[in-house]
Amino acid sequence: MCGIFGAVLPASFEANGAEAGAVAALGLFALQHRGQESAGLAVSDGEQLMLYKDLGLISSVLDERRLPSLRGRLAIAHCRYSTTGSTVWENAQPTFRLGPRRAIAVGHNGNLVNTRELLGRLRGGRARLPASTDTELLTALLADEPAADTVDALLRVLPTVRGAYSLVVLDERRVIGVRDPFGFRPLVLGRLPAGAFGANAPGLWTDDGVGADGWCLSSETAGLDIVGAEYVRDVQPGEMVILEEGREPRSVQFAEAHPALCVFELIYFARPDSYMEGRNLYEARRRMGMELAREHPAEADLVMPVPDTGAPAAAGFSEASRLPYREGLEQIVSLLRRAGAEAVHVRISAPPIYHPCFYGIDTQVETELIAAAKSLDEIRDFIGADSLAYLSIKGVLAALDLPYERFCFACFDGRYPEPVPYDAASRKFILEEAPVEVHG
Repeated sequence: MCGIFGAVLPASFEANGAEAGAVAALGLFALQHRGQESAGLAVSDGEQLMLYKDLGLISSVLDERRLPSLRGRLAIAHCRYSTTGSTVWENAQPTFRLGPRRAIAVGHNGNLVNTRELLGRLRGGRARLPASTDTELLTALLADEPAADTVDALLRVLPTVRGAYSLVVLDERRVIGVRDPFGFRPLVLGRLPAGAFGANAPGLWTDDGVGADGWCLSSETAGLDIVGAEYVRDVQPGEMVILEEGREPRSVQFAEAHPALCVFELIYFARPDSYMEGRNLYEARRRMGMELAREHPAEADLVMPVPDTGAPAAAGFSEASRLPYREGLEQIVSLLRRAGAEAVHVRISAPPIYHPCFYGIDTQVETELIAAAKSLDEIRDFIGADSLAYLSIKGVLAALDLPYERFCFACFDGRYPEPVPYDAASRKFILEEAPVEVHG
C-alpha cells in the first residue's frame, strides 16, 4: 500500500506562484498514512523531467529546501510502503528511466504478481535494473517499448502485466493515471478550479475558460481536499486517464473491467475522511461497529477504541449497544487489567485475516497471520481477553450496503481474483535473488 498523487496546472496558476510540484507534495501529505518508508517527487517543465526522492517521511524529504528547485506545470509524487524490494534509497519512488524513445517517471501503488515473467521480457535482464522493485521493472519496460508515445507504450505493455497497479506516469507533456482491470487499489480524478491559488477566473484571460482548470489524481479523496480540488470521479478499473495542460482529461479503456477493490481499504487503510465507492469511510466504519454490536454483544460498562483506527467502529458499537464511549490506549487489555477492570471483551470490526495479500499488503505467508496459526480461543488467551469476536463478511457488506462482487475479500476468504504463479514466501525479494548460473 502506497500513496500516489499527480497534478497538471495551466499557465494561469504558474503566473500566481503555484507550482505543480508543491501541489503534488501537499496532496501527498494527506496520504502519508499509506506509506512512511520513503517519499519522492518528479516534475516536468515541458522539456525535461527532474526528480528528488529519499528515505523518510514526506515532511523531511519534500521540504522548503527542495521544492523550489522542482519547477514545472506537471508533477507526480509517491510515498512508499514496501511490498517488493528492501527499504533502501534505490527502491524509493517515483522511479525514473531515460530510454531510447522517452523519459518516464512512475509512481505505483500495488504489487505485480508476474514479476518473473516480466523480467524475462526485459532486454538485458536484472543487470539493467538499479533497484529491486516491480515498479522499476515496469518503468524499464515502458521506457524501452518501441511505441509512438507513452500512451501507446502503456497500451502495449499493460496487457502483459498482472496484479495490482494504480499508477501515476509522467513524461515531458503528460500525467497519466492508470488503474488495473480489477481496480484493487483506489485512484480518483479531481479538478482544481481556475480560481484556486489566486489564478484568474474563467473568461478573463482565456476563451470561455477553456483549459483554465488544473487536474489532479490521488489515491484518496483526502488528497484532493487538502489542495482544494473538486472530486470528479474514480478512475475506473482497466482505465487510463490522460492529463495534459490546457485540455480536458482524456479516457482510454485499455482492458475490460472486473471490479475487485480491496475491501480492507474501506475497513482500515484509507483515511476516515475519504470517500470510496460513494461511502464516507468514517460513516462506513461506524456502521461496521454497529453491525459488530448486533453480531457479538458484550456485557460491559463502556466501549473503548484502540486508537486511532478503531474510533469510528467503537463509536458505532457504543451507539448500537447503548454503552458509554471512552478513549483508550494501546496495549489496552493489560492496562485495563492493571486499572482493576473485572472483564475485558475484545471486538474486531473486521473478519479474521487467514490469508496473505498479493496485491499491495506486506503479508508474506500465512504463518505471519495469527488467525491462520491459532484458534479463536487461543488468540483470546494470547491477548488476555475474557472474550473475543470478529465482524463477519456479511456484517461488513451490510455496513457498506454494497455487493460482495464489488470487492476483493481474499485476505479473509482466500478467493484471489488474480492467481499468483510463483512461491509466495520469496515474492517480496524476488528481484534480489541471486541469478542462476548455467554452465555448459
